[in-house]
Amino acid sequence: MAKHQFQTEVAQLLHLIIHSLYSNKEIFLRELASNASDALDKLKYLTLTDEAMKSLKFDPRIDITFDGKDSKTLSVSDTGIGMNEEDLVNHLGTIARSGTKSFLGQLTGDAKKDSNLIGRFGVGFYSSFMAADKIEVLTRKAGEKDAWLWTSDGKGDFEISKAERPGHGTTVTLFLNEEGKEFASQWRITSLIKKYSNHIAFPIFLTYDKKEYDEEGKEKKSENVTEQVNSASALWKRPKSELKDEDYNEFYKTISHDGEDPLFYIHTRAEGAMEYTTLFFVPRRAPFDLYNVDYKPGVKLYVKRVFITDDDKDLMPTYLRFLRGVIDSEDLPLNVSREILQQNKVLTNIRGASVKKVLGELQRIALEDKEKYTAFITEFNRPLKEGLYSDYANRESLLELVRFKSTRADGFTSLEEYKQRMLGDQKAIYFITGDNEAKLRNSPLLEAYAKKDIEVLIMDDEIDEIVIPSIDKYKDVELKGVNRSDAGQDLGKDKNEKEKDRDIDDVIKRIKKALGDRVKDVKVSVRLAESPSCIVTDESDPTFKMAAMLKAMGQKEIPEIKPILEINPDHEIVAKLKTLKDEAFTEDISFLLLEQALLVEGVELKDPAAFVRRLNKIMVKAV
Repeated sequence: MAKHQFQTEVAQLLHLIIHSLYSNKEIFLRELASNASDALDKLKYLTLTDEAMKSLKFDPRIDITFDGKDSKTLSVSDTGIGMNEEDLVNHLGTIARSGTKSFLGQLTGDAKKDSNLIGRFGVGFYSSFMAADKIEVLTRKAGEKDAWLWTSDGKGDFEISKAERPGHGTTVTLFLNEEGKEFASQWRITSLIKKYSNHIAFPIFLTYDKKEYDEEGKEKKSENVTEQVNSASALWKRPKSELKDEDYNEFYKTISHDGEDPLFYIHTRAEGAMEYTTLFFVPRRAPFDLYNVDYKPGVKLYVKRVFITDDDKDLMPTYLRFLRGVIDSEDLPLNVSREILQQNKVLTNIRGASVKKVLGELQRIALEDKEKYTAFITEFNRPLKEGLYSDYANRESLLELVRFKSTRADGFTSLEEYKQRMLGDQKAIYFITGDNEAKLRNSPLLEAYAKKDIEVLIMDDEIDEIVIPSIDKYKDVELKGVNRSDAGQDLGKDKNEKEKDRDIDDVIKRIKKALGDRVKDVKVSVRLAESPSCIVTDESDPTFKMAAMLKAMGQKEIPEIKPILEINPDHEIVAKLKTLKDEAFTEDISFLLLEQALLVEGVELKDPAAFVRRLNKIMVKAV
């Protein structure tokens, strides 16, 4: 017998599950039935495709038994693929999921809030400790002789020892705690299986003592019977007319291990040149590992109802990785390998058609149910923006789906809505990018646009900096960043303003001389109304934000970006520079005009100490 310590994250999760999910402890039966179904799926595939396994006797079933007399134990057994010692350590002792630590760091200690978070993580097997003081897992891997017994009370460690089991598969036995004894009941188990696991595609049998009573209520007969308690049909293959929202919701919870109902689902059956069925769900909340490189894909592939894989990230595009569901093809071969999958024309066609179906459904919801679409975009706007960059074939559809904040509209707005609000002589869709919404809304760059009532999109998601420059136009209308030197063509100057420009030519020359090669150019601004200065970047240069992102990603050779300083000819500071004869003082003012503009745009100053010295000198003269 060998004793093992739980991985730190498992120990933390167990504690949180027991204390935070306690009010919903019945989900453990759903999780155990789901695990058993997965084990049967995997073995079924091997018996059809692996020569070494084809001779194996495969009688797929899940059996539930319980101790009805003393309510001490409840067991869930399957004839699936089983586990060996190494599998037990890997599957029941560790959580090999990216982002586990960061997920645990999000937990608040508030049982109600944490319950929702843990549901999004997926508690699986460990939820059984809500109903049991001790759990035993007796298992034997298909094709191997040795059986193993895993035992734990969930308090820090577990033991694994050699054991005996007549055939392959796994039996999970729960030694029920006081609160868990309510589940040692034929009525309770049957109702839970029908509620949570009726759609599992393998038969689930319940063995119990069926009793008959006489007219006076006395027991006259007791018979040990075994009855099937689920329908055992693949839900996605059933006609949509037979299914209710409740059926879809419970199926979703089983495959996703999510505690909440999905936001919506898309069920499609294609016939003709290709025959396949897809059932996709959009979660109500973003999966916790959505932005991890090694995220867990949420779509399972079946061929003629035979499970093939649930770990292929190529089944759907990366930007739709939040989807949960099933693809079931009638045309793929059962022995299709992952390498073949990536190049298979059938699957490529299914994927292409499925993407269009999902995007089409999103467009329908956006038009017909704005509240639901807002809930969707709040969670999944950023992945859709990734699609703008990576899925050129569907870019037109995605441009209709992504949403942005705006200086004009509350909440989110679409590019189409912006276009409809454009002024009659407006030539472009304007936007400003950065990492802080409040800072962007108060940027000096927006002053003249606000004065002329021109709307600007607020793009405060870091991915905007990468994606939006790749989109030249939306329906023949250019997209222009207001922090670019070529923006502002709608802010044209009148005759008086042009006269003012000539009037400060000398000031411009003096500022250029003072700043030297610290700037690319100094210009009179058309976009400032109240602030004395701002910075923009040349259209051929990366923005400061883009340079910071490249540096954060490890790129070493990043060219130095020299800003273009724009000054406001109507501002009092600039006006006073016309008559200022002190060149040293002019130089200090020039630097402060640049440095304050850099600070407003969130650019780190190279020499903050020099900035403070200059500021102090100015304050001394002012007082």
